[in-house]
Amino acid sequence: MKKEDVKKIVKEGYGKIAETGGCCSSCNCNLTTNEEIARSIGYSHDEAQTAPDANLGLGCGNPTAIAEIKKGATVLDLGSGAGFDCFLAAKKVGKTGRVIGVDMTEQMVKKASENAIKYGYKNVEFRLGDIEDLPVEDGSVDFIISNCVINLAPDKPRVFKEAYRVLKPGGKLLVSDIVLLKNLTKEQKNDYTLLVSCVSGAVLRNDYLKMMEDAGFKVTVTSEDGEISDRQYGGLPIESIKVKAQKR
Repeated sequence: MKKEDVKKIVKEGYGKIAETGGCCSSCNCNLTTNEEIARSIGYSHDEAQTAPDANLGLGCGNPTAIAEIKKGATVLDLGSGAGFDCFLAAKKVGKTGRVIGVDMTEQMVKKASENAIKYGYKNVEFRLGDIEDLPVEDGSVDFIISNCVINLAPDKPRVFKEAYRVLKPGGKLLVSDIVLLKNLTKEQKNDYTLLVSCVSGAVLRNDYLKMMEDAGFKVTVTSEDGEISDRQYGGLPIESIKVKAQKR
């Protein structure tokens, strides 16, 4: 599938999700509500209740749970959707910190900005942009978080290089994402539903980690969730992985 086609499909798919507010985290999900999905992938009850309109049930982990995010820090969320993880990060950085969300889907940026106003988050802003070409200054961010988004990007090495560029020295990239445990069939790789569901664009686990290392990061895998395959993905050969990558 061509890069341009992938981005068009992803934008259209997530644009519809933003408009409907519906859960679309997998092709065969056994969970029925966005809160159930949030709880199943590591969010607490209180976190799942934070800005409920921003929780669209799209993640595969809780990247803020693995962050050493401190008050006053600047946090960037890659693929910020309706703003759920941004609002959780905003609580950690406090009034002296700031959070920037970047998403390439116009409907998501609009929804997230409306949610920020609705829930009173004044230290959060949302920018329309591509995570392969971030609208963020060099060396300006302390932490980057991303939840089940990088798998959607056609050029993942570019995403990691961009993350490295915008982080301050010693800054950290904290990711929850879907990776493959074995190669998919040709039919699965070209399945539009599996693409939007974060499967057909994913790469093998070790390849994913090597891309991060090649970008310059020191990489640590903090946890792996293989049960998500049966719980949300109908037994496909995938797992959710949490990774902490530090800029050297």
